[in-house]
Amino acid sequence: MASSTTCFIYILALFFICLPLANTIDFNYPAVFNFGDSNSDTGGLVAGVGDRLEPPNGQTYFKNPSGRFCDGRLIIDFLMDAMDLPFLNSYLDSVAAPSFRKGANFAAAGSTILPATASSVSPFSFGIQVAQFFRFKNRVLEVQAKSRKYDKYVPAKDFFQKGLYMFDIGQNDLAGGFYSKTLDQILASIPTILSEFEDGVKTLYDIGARNFWVHNTGPLGCLGQNIAKFGTDASKLDELGCVSSHNQAAKLLNLQLYALGKKLQGQYSDANITHVDIFSIKSNLIANNSKYGFAQPLMACCGYGGPPLNYDSRIACGQTKVLDGNNVTAKACNDSSEYINWDGIHYTETANQFVASQILTGKYSDPPFADKMPFLLKLKF
Repeated sequence: MASSTTCFIYILALFFICLPLANTIDFNYPAVFNFGDSNSDTGGLVAGVGDRLEPPNGQTYFKNPSGRFCDGRLIIDFLMDAMDLPFLNSYLDSVAAPSFRKGANFAAAGSTILPATASSVSPFSFGIQVAQFFRFKNRVLEVQAKSRKYDKYVPAKDFFQKGLYMFDIGQNDLAGGFYSKTLDQILASIPTILSEFEDGVKTLYDIGARNFWVHNTGPLGCLGQNIAKFGTDASKLDELGCVSSHNQAAKLLNLQLYALGKKLQGQYSDANITHVDIFSIKSNLIANNSKYGFAQPLMACCGYGGPPLNYDSRIACGQTKVLDGNNVTAKACNDSSEYINWDGIHYTETANQFVASQILTGKYSDPPFADKMPFLLKLKF
């Protein structure tokens, strides 16, 4: 059972929910600067640590691995397209002279909000990503002061204040914690996690950021990786077949993240802070998967092991290894559009498209923006 401290945190968060909504949203952003983990990584980890993604990653849209842990586009790709902006290049990817004129992506798969440890998948924690942005901005201003010949590759000076700062991070802080901590310990760590996030947002505000777009954490308990590891006891699963403890932690993190957004909005009256309820969108997709054209709510498209999860932690999508004396390959399914989950951890392009289409309705955002939406939806759903 959660402690009295956890109950107090719930009450405090509910208090902040009652505060007035943030300022209205304007989607005419000249640039986007993104911070996050694999949910929005467009090549950061692959470039930063020399990681390798094998086909069939990227098969649906890019036709080759693109640095995204997906068969195609991510949520952020669909959002950029809806805003008539190009896909974001990773800050860490220097090949082919990438353009950062319309923004940059500092996200890296495996990243956490808390500082990385020796066992972390990614060294690029949120604080490091913010520091990278600080250097990026300073270098851009230095280059512009010396010459205008790079203007088509870097943001204009005023883009840094007028641009949109997007965040999708925190999932790995919770998911990783379950390997060494109890549920109560994880719940108790959430204020520390969000204090680190708050420090990063404040740093960005202090150097000129004013428009913040924050995705909360999705239902972690519904990822094949977590079900395979922590859901072997059926009593630990909910009605959807998801690990209850993981989703409970995600819900509490999201409640406190929402309260933090309200707090920051009260402190920074000249800022726009939008909270996007990704948890509700993804939970609805899983619960009503057949309604939206999906046949598999939990099983991975690309993996090994077959039903019910087609996930084996020993072999990643696209890899070939010797397991139990047999040479095996983690292959993709015939039609990824029937699957919500791509590889046991990440979503398929079609599922990402669904999530983006729901975000763009405006009804899952606080403040909502349906009446302010300047673009026409061209998405499938």
